Amino acid sequence: MSRPLTARGADRVRRPEIPTRLLVHALVREDGTVDAAELYRVAGLLGMTDQQVRLCVKRLVAEERFRQDGRGRRAVLRAVSDAATGALAPDADHVRYAYRQDAGLEPWDGVWRLFAFAVPEERRAVRDALRGTLLHLGAAPLQGGLYVAANPIAGLVEARARQLDALGSVTFLTSTDLRVGGVSDPAELAAALWPLDAIAARYEDLAAHAAAGAGRPARWADGPGPSGAERITAALELAAAFSTAMTPDPLLPPELLPRPWPGRRARRLARACWAALGALPAERAAAPVPRLFRLYDEAFAAPEEPERDGLRR
Repeated sequence: MSRPLTARGADRVRRPEIPTRLLVHALVREDGTVDAAELYRVAGLLGMTDQQVRLCVKRLVAEERFRQDGRGRRAVLRAVSDAATGALAPDADHVRYAYRQDAGLEPWDGVWRLFAFAVPEERRAVRDALRGTLLHLGAAPLQGGLYVAANPIAGLVEARARQLDALGSVTFLTSTDLRVGGVSDPAELAAALWPLDAIAARYEDLAAHAAAGAGRPARWADGPGPSGAERITAALELAAAFSTAMTPDPLLPPELLPRPWPGRRARRLARACWAALGALPAERAAAPVPRLFRLYDEAFAAPEEPERDGLRR
């Protein structure tokens, strides 16, 4: 499915994987429709076959996620509900917080936030939901039922616990002298508790992809210009690489990360590449475009002044 992506003067980079089902959701426009002709063109540029697309559309219609008007490439798919863009959609607050960290607007206060919970077996779903929330917010497990985070996420954890009717099962505490075994240095603790090498490797992949793709808009401007499908394909590939790097990132404060940290460079390159994709002359741009374009425009917006009431995600 993946094919090499090349750019002048750049090493060959592997294209990120975009499943066919995810592609359909990613091409949903603001009015909830997907143009089948565009879907087939973009799928072809991503190395997918027409048969893959037909089978995927058939399943989505059978699942009543989309209605289909017309046949083949002349069809229009209409989302039955507010179709999400799936794993390619950015969590705008999460992304903005990362850029605020990069800009030095979110320094670490030296406080570790700890969360402990004990939920009985008969409420296993609640227990799993609490665990999932903590992991999603960047906390790491210390031991059974005890998690630690560097960012101020207590308000978000409390809100989720209330929603689950489990607030009484959660203990909140803070510490400035956390020690795990014989390790107490904050940076060493971060390296022991979070998979920093794996996170860094994903950012290296993103940086390579963004650097390789950044030259395409300039070449398009000098040449006959890209088709709408080519521009959308480039944007989807960048979104997929960005999501793969960002989704599992706990966004640890820079003070706890190795220097230099590849996340900062990768996010800078990704933002520049996205801006270049959007800087094409109007007659070269595809219109209308998937709602994913607006979502990333919002996520890549310049950082605001620091929040005073804790972390937003």
